[in-house]
This record gives sequence, structure tokens and C-alpha cells, in this order.
Amino acid sequence: MKRKYKKTLELIFTHLVSGNIKWANIESLFRELGAKISEREGSRIGIVLFGEIQIFHRPHPSPDTDKGAVISIRKLLEKNGVKS
Repeated sequence: MKRKYKKTLELIFTHLVSGNIKWANIESLFRELGAKISEREGSRIGIVLFGEIQIFHRPHPSPDTDKGAVISIRKLLEKNGVKS
């Protein structure tokens, strides 16, 4: 895995949830892990990863992912054996 993706994983798994992870980096990480990403209504996107479908809302106008979404992403990754 490239350093860029490892850095994003480290930010997702930091003890205090980070509120400054760029959404574009998270989408890139999902793709690196084999996710299929589809556009939904408005700012929503569907992610198929590990045989599960997750719906996320792309942040705007700020490119940073909110802490609640980071926690959801962390839980999804942990449940499927992905670690930082």
C-alpha cells in the first residue's frame, strides 16, 4: 500500500478522532481497498466494500470529513480486519 493511503489510515485510526481528513483521500483509500463507488442523489455516494453497501455524504463546502463519518469508516474498516 502506498504511503498516501497509509497516512489516511493512520488519521482514521488516531485515538482522538480527526476532523481534518480530506474526503478525497478517503475515497482514494476506498478505491485502493477495492471499493466500487457510485454517485447517488445530491452529495451522497454509495460504496460497496467488503460485500457491504455504505452510503456517505460528501462534505461541502469544506473538503474535510466530519468526525461522525470518520468513526463510521473506522468501524467498517475494523470490522473487516483493516488496521493502520
